[in-house]
Amino acid sequence: MSFRARAGRTLCYNRLMSLTPDEVRHIAKLARLQLSAQEEARFREQLSAILDHAARLSQVDTSAIPATASVLPLTAPLRADEARSAQPVNAILSNAPETQEDMFRIPPVFNP
Repeated sequence: MSFRARAGRTLCYNRLMSLTPDEVRHIAKLARLQLSAQEEARFREQLSAILDHAARLSQVDTSAIPATASVLPLTAPLRADEARSAQPVNAILSNAPETQEDMFRIPPVFNP
């Protein structure tokens, strides 16, 4: 992918995985996009650059890094469960547009 540097010169990435125009059209079809020829060319460059970056990342030596399923600690930072009294039913139902026998009344989802 080419882009203009601040000094005005054009820099290029090493093309490892350049997409073909047919592949871009196929991706656009899957995404239900209608692209002009100019948009196809632009997306071809942009998507190819993304794939190039992913290919470069896969070349990084990670052999000294232990495998991890998550970078987060294994303990969840949750509060302890404590039994508390519930809100009064009247207070809970006070904002409901309709109630029936101490329950929320909602419009039917399926018409019989």
